[in-house]
Amino acid sequence: MATLSVPSACNFSPICHSKKWGKRRNGIRISACHAAVVFRDLQADDFRHPLDRQNTSLLRAIPGLNELGKALLGPISEQVMILENIGTSVLVATNQLPDLHHLMAEAAEVLNIEAPDLYVRQNPIPNAYTLAIGGRKPFIVVHTSLVELLTRRELQAVLAHELGHLKCDHGVWLTFANILTLGANSLPGLGVLIARSMEEQLFRWVRAAELTCDRAALLVTQNPKVVISVLMKLAGGCPSLADQLNVDAFLEQARSYDEASSSPIGWYIRNAQTRQLSHPLPVLRAREIDQWSRSQEYKSLLKRAMSANPARKN
Repeated sequence: MATLSVPSACNFSPICHSKKWGKRRNGIRISACHAAVVFRDLQADDFRHPLDRQNTSLLRAIPGLNELGKALLGPISEQVMILENIGTSVLVATNQLPDLHHLMAEAAEVLNIEAPDLYVRQNPIPNAYTLAIGGRKPFIVVHTSLVELLTRRELQAVLAHELGHLKCDHGVWLTFANILTLGANSLPGLGVLIARSMEEQLFRWVRAAELTCDRAALLVTQNPKVVISVLMKLAGGCPSLADQLNVDAFLEQARSYDEASSSPIGWYIRNAQTRQLSHPLPVLRAREIDQWSRSQEYKSLLKRAMSANPARKN
């Protein structure tokens, strides 16, 4: 990326699949859909992906990374990012895009986390990202093209994905990964070597973090097909084709990718393709979330939450 913001694109409930909004209450439109289970005591490690845990440990073990990252994320950089966002986006609130505000508040409640500020920015590239540095209140930015591409429940999955970054303290590390690379590249000699030596490890960590946050999206939607639908649309969707997309066919495509990359040559090509990516391939993310939705770990989380707090009803 060539900006200071850190993109984190991603992406529901078993009791509602409607694209429409519900009735207005006191002038504010309320979603007709509600999450079935709220995770009152949810901790980050309850859903953290093993690769995230492993690569976070490796990243923290790099000498001087924390110190360098803090130096790059000084008060000036923070102020630049904050002012740019406030000046070029629309802040979501109860009296400004209240539908989105409700989706964010509901997702935050399900994940047991305080809702950050949410901004909508005009941009033709579907994307969403999180920024959390310096102790200020974090915020999430969603591009208008992403809003147009997704259903409301899919959009809430995106918000849940971004909340997962905050729940797992990814925000600062994501910012470190982006600004560290940009900043180190601007330094002569040693700075370039630092950037090159760390780049692969940083991207490996970011990809693992994305898998964790896809799980956060599933915890909110409690419907893997909605999360997978977002990944499918990010791979090759547009509003005019949305009603023809098939989640099951996309999962079959993921399985065919695994088969095609199972040979030694396929394995090499697959690793070469993904080494410099900040996100795992959409088909791989779809396969991962499908597998986790069937796992005992996920089922146990749902069971624990349901026993502690009965499902909410419309």
